[in-house]
Amino acid sequence: MKTVLITGCSSGYGLETARHFHAQGWRVVATMRTPHADLLPDDARMLVLPLDVTRPDSIAAALERSGPIDVLINNAGLGLFGAFEATPMATVREIFDTNTFGTMAMTQAVIPQFRARGAGVIVNVTSSATLAPMPLVAAYTASKTAIEGFTASLAHELATFDIAVKLVEPGYAPTTHFAANGEARMRGLITEAYAPFAQRFFDALSTVQAVTREQDVAEAAWRAANDTTGRLHYPAGADAVALAARRVA
Repeated sequence: MKTVLITGCSSGYGLETARHFHAQGWRVVATMRTPHADLLPDDARMLVLPLDVTRPDSIAAALERSGPIDVLINNAGLGLFGAFEATPMATVREIFDTNTFGTMAMTQAVIPQFRARGAGVIVNVTSSATLAPMPLVAAYTASKTAIEGFTASLAHELATFDIAVKLVEPGYAPTTHFAANGEARMRGLITEAYAPFAQRFFDALSTVQAVTREQDVAEAAWRAANDTTGRLHYPAGADAVALAARRVA
């Protein structure tokens, strides 16, 4: 039986991905900052652990309790929406601490066991904002774009140990808690000067029909974890798939 460790499982993509892998018969280590075991099936193949990817001690403790794993899915992330001009640099650093450095820290922590075994898969979840730039998410996009470059480079150096590194790129998902989870962080980031532009953007978003569902991301993560073709990019959701096709064209 294979084991997957997934970060950021309290809601959204991570929660659905944990449920999906469990339904496929895998052992799942579902991690979140504040564990809520009642969100997931209560059986021997589901282990819910606390994990803060910005803290080395928390990472070490989670990996010790999880035991050997076959796949790491770096899903934990913070959202940020607002005018960059109004965004404090402390907030930018907070976003990078989780989205960028947290992903790197988790990856670095699992490489030794994968290298020793000569097998393993690392799946990093980014965003379709890396496929086509969007306004009012500059810092967030930067944090995810850094992981795109990191993953593409790392895939080459780990391939020599038969370790695969993949990217899952979700599109716009209005049913997730992206905005709600960062409400306090984003307060005041749409200033009066940017309000008319932001309103036009919100209005445009409200008419979008091709969007991403949580299940789309779970299925893309599943494909990435099991695909042995050497593919790097896995867009998730109808909108992300369309943007990825445009990038290739």
